[in-house]
Amino acid sequence: MAYFEELRKLVGHRPLILPGAVVIILDEDNRILLQQRNEPRKRWGLPGGIMELGESMEETAIREVKEETGLHVNSLHLLNVYSGKNYHVKVENGDEFYVVTIAYYTKDVEGTLHLDKKEGLNIQYFSKDDIPENIVLSHKRMIDDLFQYLTNEKRKCF
Repeated sequence: MAYFEELRKLVGHRPLILPGAVVIILDEDNRILLQQRNEPRKRWGLPGGIMELGESMEETAIREVKEETGLHVNSLHLLNVYSGKNYHVKVENGDEFYVVTIAYYTKDVEGTLHLDKKEGLNIQYFSKDDIPENIVLSHKRMIDDLFQYLTNEKRKCF
């Protein structure tokens, strides 16, 4: 059982602070890997999830990518930390939480892409201009922030 599920048993629906990590994985054409999740509402999102006890954020990001996509991350670059009142979530069952998300980006992955059907319905790469409308809004913001950063810094993607 995940750590936050154990906490939820103790605190009921009261707000929790949940630290997690996501990874913007770019392919050689700078397309973004997205996963269509089972929940909530079949939205598309970045690979990632909640930190477990004893993990570093980097370990969380690497583990979640492996579980959800089958890919192994070789290196990560920090994009930003996302937190605060705009990252408050209340789910249908009444549970509330504030998400603190560390967003990373990388092109340095290896392995064979595959979908974990327990986690999602679909997984595929999208160009920046073709991102699905039903994407998790905070994840869209992170993707936009990455491309703005790369443009402002006049950087090539790695």
